[in-house]
Amino acid sequence: MPLFGTDGVRGLANGLLTAELALHLAQATAVVLGQGRSAEARKAEGRRLTAVVARDPRVSGEFLAAAVSAGLASSGVDVLDAGVIPTPATAFLIADHDADFGVMVSASHNPAPDNGIKIFARGGTKLPDVVERRIELALEGERLQPTGAGVGRIRRFADAEDRYVLHLLGSLPHRLDGIHVVLDCAHGAAAGVSPETFKDAGATVTVIGAEPDGLNINDGVGSTHLDVLAEAVVRLGADVGIAHDGDADRCLAVDAQGSVVDGDQIMAILAVAMKQRGALVDDTLVATVMSNLGLHRAMADHGIRVLQTGVGDRYVLEAMNEGGYSLGGEQSGHVIMSEFATTGDGLLTGLHIVAEMARQGKTLAELASLMTVYPQVLVNVRGVDRDGVTDAAVQEAVAASIAELGDSGRVLLRASGTEPLVRVMVEAASEEVARAHADRLADVVRERLAL
Repeated sequence: MPLFGTDGVRGLANGLLTAELALHLAQATAVVLGQGRSAEARKAEGRRLTAVVARDPRVSGEFLAAAVSAGLASSGVDVLDAGVIPTPATAFLIADHDADFGVMVSASHNPAPDNGIKIFARGGTKLPDVVERRIELALEGERLQPTGAGVGRIRRFADAEDRYVLHLLGSLPHRLDGIHVVLDCAHGAAAGVSPETFKDAGATVTVIGAEPDGLNINDGVGSTHLDVLAEAVVRLGADVGIAHDGDADRCLAVDAQGSVVDGDQIMAILAVAMKQRGALVDDTLVATVMSNLGLHRAMADHGIRVLQTGVGDRYVLEAMNEGGYSLGGEQSGHVIMSEFATTGDGLLTGLHIVAEMARQGKTLAELASLMTVYPQVLVNVRGVDRDGVTDAAVQEAVAASIAELGDSGRVLLRASGTEPLVRVMVEAASEEVARAHADRLADVVRERLAL
């Protein structure tokens, strides 16, 4: 079974993900990422490789980050320890400091007992699958064991947070003066830096979910528990709520009435604004097949093409890099603005959404109204043969629903990449119609693909 999943190595800390595994992964990474031309050039100049290491505030991150740093330093890599910062900050700092690579210890939106290791290449980009496979193979190979002056040094990255804050502030098209923002930091990596940045940008800020104790990350707060933020926004009479997840690589929003504004709506707002100022490359937005039909309709109305990819921010990133596009993301709130970031950045996204409110003098509800969200019903059909989605009877049922819905709906049947299940997603003009089609298709899948 592959060690790397869709977003690095992730699992129960001290269960699957032990200090020993973290150490060995770091050593294997030093072997593989120390073989490129730029790495060889540094060695030829007598310089050691440099890596940025950071983590979210999970208690297990303390020993896992220490193990990663030990593995790298014992392999001759100098380590810049950035401490607790968001994942996108780590990616930015790798590029900004011209480091050779970096490691983020985080399990993102997962509960506190889990943790993960995410490796970034030079420039702060995610590793391709082929490089991750090489690292897995290197776990069984020889390790680098320099001695004396050849071992790496571990130093604190003293101005890591300041560099990131200045970068975010420098990206803004407009200040946030006059807007009251409630920030939910998920008791995570953004608890310190996000409130500081929004305040520096001019916003009036109220903060919740910003008391991390190592065990409460994502616990009843953050982008996976928006009811807490919605209640706070309405109770305080604030203009907008911004929610991060544990490592702040995603952002969801809540308007002044407490209604959720999801990743699709956020992308719609940003795409139109970026097109207006000539920053939307080729007038193209990159989104996954799970994005709402309403996003496609809204973008068509504004002369913006939507390029679809598979599910997962890595596929969005691949398409953006291949086409040189400037905006992409997922309904879940992973939004990538490639002019300023190499990965999803919840702080960057939230700042730019609020900046558009300030620039246009509109409420978030008014901005989000450019897109009509079609009711979407998702049914996970478990205990079935996920490889059988091409079954003739299943495809016939899908075709019938597509024909019946016409232009007023959409059907997506997708096999899970990790579990024995098939996902049935239907969008329609009403939730009742979407539910009827989704349930009907799910019944066909259960009958035809039962294990």
